[in-house]
Amino acid sequence: MEQQSDFSEVLELAARAGHILLENGAEISRVEDIMARIATHYGVSTGNFFVLSNGIFTTGQAEKVRTRGRQTSTYANVEFIPIHSIQLSKVKAVNRLSYDIAADRCTLLEAQKRLTEIQQAPAKPVWEQTLGSAFGAAGFCAVFGGGFMDCAAAFCVGLLLYLFLMLVSSRYLSKIVGGICNALLATLLCIISWRIGFGASLSNIIIGAVMPLIPGVPFVNGVRDLAGSDYLAGITRLTDAMLGFFCIALGVSLAFMLDGAVHQGVILLQGMSVSTQTAGLCWQGLAAFVGTAAFACLFGVDREQYLLTGLAGAIGWVCYLLLVRNTGLSPAMATVPSCLVICILSRFLAVLTRCPAQVYLLCGIFPLVPGAGIFWFTYYLTSGQMQLSLQSGFLAAKVAIAIVLGIILAMEIPQRFFSKRKRVH
Repeated sequence: MEQQSDFSEVLELAARAGHILLENGAEISRVEDIMARIATHYGVSTGNFFVLSNGIFTTGQAEKVRTRGRQTSTYANVEFIPIHSIQLSKVKAVNRLSYDIAADRCTLLEAQKRLTEIQQAPAKPVWEQTLGSAFGAAGFCAVFGGGFMDCAAAFCVGLLLYLFLMLVSSRYLSKIVGGICNALLATLLCIISWRIGFGASLSNIIIGAVMPLIPGVPFVNGVRDLAGSDYLAGITRLTDAMLGFFCIALGVSLAFMLDGAVHQGVILLQGMSVSTQTAGLCWQGLAAFVGTAAFACLFGVDREQYLLTGLAGAIGWVCYLLLVRNTGLSPAMATVPSCLVICILSRFLAVLTRCPAQVYLLCGIFPLVPGAGIFWFTYYLTSGQMQLSLQSGFLAAKVAIAIVLGIILAMEIPQRFFSKRKRVH
């Protein structure tokens, strides 16, 4: 341990680590744990970090470390941290750094240098993120019942959508307006594609195309924060997720109304359809793998984790299909054990790879997200079919609650069942 570390520098290092974690999608409990771990190792009392969904309050008292000049023995700092993008590779890197610090393998100066390198690490190249959006849209189009041509159409729309998001929406539009415009553009592109004969199932093309817009990170983190008794942060993040879902629904609805105004009536869809081309278990597993791995790219996961994140999503989705097709369970009932499988697998993979379980959970849970239910709720509401709209919305809500229940149950399992070593996820 570096006994001559400056008191303020220690807490500034902990605050910087917490800043990087929070702005890149880490859950509240992880941020607080890592900040406390860093401060404790360098001699500052812990228990003085209050983390919200977009802010950190840092205080501390000097114990084993010196104070510089006339500096007092206490420290206080408040930071507002807006979340603009998610890079889970930085969460992994800070998590690894904190354990190196705790194992006394890193001096304060070395830790500051490594933290600067992590903070300045570039995001994924635009071409890689764009392909991630395109393959994610195509993969989830197949997951929700689309055929090969539908997947091709969703691929093209997903590619164009992400270019718009990167070049226009994220730069010039607010979060709410941008979310609506993204969904509006994606739906209009899908309708145009369907009208020119590129793709057979309009509903499946749209569902796949808007999946990259689904606010899965605030939803999952909100659930985990609630499970960890961080009620304020949990409710805030879940509210943010619900706002994202609302923006998608509004954008989709506006696109159908605009098309209806031009063609004298809303397009009539006959309900959910499943293509025989991709309905087989092997094709479904492959589609879930591709879609999940693509989302890992969008969330800034390290490339060496693409394979395992894809496997986590594919295994969870195949479990869901087996339960629904062979046991007669409803979608909501089948979602709970499937979500449990993904969460438990994520915790095992976290121990195996020394990577936060959140990396695998955030991506792997996406095949279970009720994207189809949200679409049909929006479509039926727009077309005036209120009874069907209520049924679809209620089903989507039940599936969302089932995901919440599955995550909470999995997080209650003690870590000793996954590893005898010190917790690493």
